[in-house]
Amino acid sequence: MHPASEDPTTRTALAAHQVGALRWLGGGAIAVVLGVLLSVAAVAVVEDGGRLPGAGLVVVDLVLGGLVAVGVGAGALLRTRRWRRALATTSWRVGTLRVAGPAVLAFEPYGDEDAVRLRLLSTAVWRTRAVQALDGATVLAAPVGGDQWVLTTEDPTTVYGARSR
Repeated sequence: MHPASEDPTTRTALAAHQVGALRWLGGGAIAVVLGVLLSVAAVAVVEDGGRLPGAGLVVVDLVLGGLVAVGVGAGALLRTRRWRRALATTSWRVGTLRVAGPAVLAFEPYGDEDAVRLRLLSTAVWRTRAVQALDGATVLAAPVGGDQWVLTTEDPTTVYGARSR
C-alpha cells in the first residue's frame, strides 16, 4: 500500500491546485493595491479641482473584490497543504462514481466497503460539470481527514474536494 502522495501525477495535480490558489491570492493582492493607488490618484485629482466620476465605486469594487479573492486564495492554499499532508498517510481507493445532481455524489469503492455519499465542495461551474461528466466512471478517492475526501480520475490531472453527507 503506497501513499497517494507518492504518485507523480498526484503531486502534479496538487501542484496545479496550489498554483491556482496562488493566482487567486496574487490577483486579489494586485486588485487591493490598484484600489489603493486609484484612491490616492482620485484624491489628488479632486484636490486640484478636477472630477473623476465613478472612481469611488471602482475603488470599492477593487478593494472588496480583491479582499474576497485573497480569502479564496488563502483558503485554497490551506486546503492544498492539508490534502498534501493527508495523502502522505493514506492510499487511493478505486471505485465507481455515481452522480445524482450538480454536487451530489456517491463513491462506490470496489471490494467490501460501503458506498460513501459525498457533496462536492466547489461551486465553480467548470468543476461541477467536470465531475458530472465522471458519472459511472472509475475514479480514485481518499479520505483526507474528518468528513472530507479528495477525488480524481485514474489519470489524475486535477483533484476535487468533497464532503461526506
